[in-house]
Amino acid sequence: MERQEAAEDKGKKSFWVSDMEAVLAIFIVLLVFGSINVFSSSFILAETTFGTPYFFLQRQLFNLAAGFFCFFLGCRVNYHRWRAWIVPVVIITILSLIAVLLVGAEVNGSKRWLGTAGFQIQPAEIAKLVSLMLISAYAAYRVRNDKPIDILFPNPQYLLVLFMGLLIELEPDGGTMFIVISVPFMLLCIAGLQKTKVLATVAVFAVAGTALSILQPYRLARLKVLLDPWADSQGIGYQTVQSLSAIGSGGLTGMGLGMGVSKYSYLPEAHTDFAFAIFSQETGFLGVILVLVLYSAFTVYGARIANAASDAYGQFLATGILLLISGQAVINLLMVGGLLPVIGVPLPFISYGGTSLMISMASVGILLNIGQHGTGASNRSKLREALERDVAKKKAERHLRLVKK
Repeated sequence: MERQEAAEDKGKKSFWVSDMEAVLAIFIVLLVFGSINVFSSSFILAETTFGTPYFFLQRQLFNLAAGFFCFFLGCRVNYHRWRAWIVPVVIITILSLIAVLLVGAEVNGSKRWLGTAGFQIQPAEIAKLVSLMLISAYAAYRVRNDKPIDILFPNPQYLLVLFMGLLIELEPDGGTMFIVISVPFMLLCIAGLQKTKVLATVAVFAVAGTALSILQPYRLARLKVLLDPWADSQGIGYQTVQSLSAIGSGGLTGMGLGMGVSKYSYLPEAHTDFAFAIFSQETGFLGVILVLVLYSAFTVYGARIANAASDAYGQFLATGILLLISGQAVINLLMVGGLLPVIGVPLPFISYGGTSLMISMASVGILLNIGQHGTGASNRSKLREALERDVAKKKAERHLRLVKK
């Protein structure tokens, strides 16, 4: 019987050796698509502004090199160590967010970057990963010790998350603030936060969001124009109209790489937040479907890694990383498609970016590290079960021999 089961297992074929291999392959393909799209969507702007069509591509390749360093760091460092280092990491992140408000570089009325030696970092992007690490550690501790999950008291961890969100809102950067506070909140819900507290928190967030929209007229205008962007196609609805035009003009197979016309000063932020619109125009419906399949597959295989994690911390952290990457992808695609207001959330691995790309790549590295430990734990469990079966079998054989005697 055992030989038959072994033969059946051996006969089973899988496209991937493991879930980690699937995530890694999809990750690499998305990075390749992103690099090609960054050049294709930016070479006109780069030529007219900086005198070379390769300006943004060169910077993107540098970002990729730094991102791969972060990726390998995430792969090699045991993910449990991040829980041990969480206090100093949170302190450094908060101090960086405060420093941005005090001495950060101001671009288009916002302070979001710290510059050192010609290299800029965006602490708000770092806060995305740090906040979910913090709440993953809290949720794992409460679940492991069979204690109830709370939102504020006794949960000072989420208060720190809200404080980071407040600092980011002061930059201002509403899109990133939303990601920083919402992903940890979803982790708390998954961990078992009471429904009444979930509803109360959602109500508070809704009131706060409404107040911010009223107090800042440009946000209210973005919400109003969402219903009919063509009503103000040359004003607040311009980006959405141009994005939809770019997507629609791609047809089935697209105009061809480098041949899209929307990047000729028609679509603002064509290589950053609206990179997918240019990708859609140049690769068409087939390219759009391919990217959607890749993100969906990334989510499915990542969820399998989270489910197979060796402990609660690994499960929460892997789930948070999936919510971070896949959630941003969904928000960006809906924004580019005109179904959400323009809130400045990049498309992971596809949009041009520095800190955001590095954090996304580091997150994938941590996810694979969780998978490595989860796989090892699973293999050890199977080995232990096999040994226990062998011991039981030998005991049964000895007992049978004794009975015969």
